Amino acid sequence: MTATLAASWYTDPEVLRDEQRLIFRDAWQYAGRAEQVAEPGSYLTAELGAVPVVVVRGRDGALRGFANVCRHRGHLVMSGAGRCTTLQCPYHAWTYDLDGSLRAAPRGEHEPGFSRDGLALVPVAVDTWGPFVFARAAADGPSLAEALGELPGVLESSGVRLDGLRHVRRVQWTLDANWKAAIENYLECYHCPTAHPGLAKLFDVSAEAYALHTGERVSWQIGPRRDGRPGGTFLDAGEIAAAHWMWAWPNLTLNVEPGAQNLSIDAWFPDGPARTRGVTDYFFGDGVGDDVVEGVLEFSRSVGEEDARLVASVQRGLASGMVPEGRLMPESERLIAHFQALVRAALDR
Repeated sequence: MTATLAASWYTDPEVLRDEQRLIFRDAWQYAGRAEQVAEPGSYLTAELGAVPVVVVRGRDGALRGFANVCRHRGHLVMSGAGRCTTLQCPYHAWTYDLDGSLRAAPRGEHEPGFSRDGLALVPVAVDTWGPFVFARAAADGPSLAEALGELPGVLESSGVRLDGLRHVRRVQWTLDANWKAAIENYLECYHCPTAHPGLAKLFDVSAEAYALHTGERVSWQIGPRRDGRPGGTFLDAGEIAAAHWMWAWPNLTLNVEPGAQNLSIDAWFPDGPARTRGVTDYFFGDGVGDDVVEGVLEFSRSVGEEDARLVASVQRGLASGMVPEGRLMPESERLIAHFQALVRAALDR
């Protein structure tokens, strides 16, 4: 059996500081929906771990991203999402054009030697995939397509059509656990027969039927509908035959449930060593009925509440220091082993 990461990695603030610097700043993060920044002057804001960003569509039609931090004294420049003609900091009204350049600084003309040169907003990388906007704090690195790896192909094979989805709901959530413990819980269904009895009635989570796959920096799980499952659920509403639960390094997950056209996308961020905050956007195909939508949302809520209790208990156990490291089941938890190998490589510990 494989040893897990050290329990101290889930509680030590120094480890989290290294993760913010060596993992999250260099990785593509889900920032929001492409429809939010479709028109010139439209913008959205997001927080990529410790880095706040603003994504804006320029008057020239180009999509740009910036650190959402004023070059004057560090106040956040924009909030929420909407339309604008400039990006103006609400602290001292330093004003930036949609290309990030500093356009005005009140009283600047009265300050000896003041120059707007070199005071543009700090750029970040931005890109889109279907209806999704991604950003990366580091200016250089792999492309979004490289980071997503096999996931677009896996999603296509699931039967989901990205171009036919509409956004229905956004849910923000928190977990009382380190972000790695939360992701690791997502990466296995070994716990499903015991901890998710409702899910286990609907899906075949046996070792023989439940499929696990890994790519270079992605992994995915495929759960078929259970024979003899209860009828009249969202699983019976369409052409998607199996659940596809997908992950991409370090903190992106996508979920497709059997039935009608549907997809949810999750971003998971550390909020201190023992807390995770996240956001989930739910999408459904045109014409999917409200009863199906509510069925999927209720299923997601129920399983999410069960998972929240599980990872909070794991965090308490890890924080006790009584078990310096755990063990992984070689087959049932091999997606966790894959994830933990990437963490070790990134931190070089």
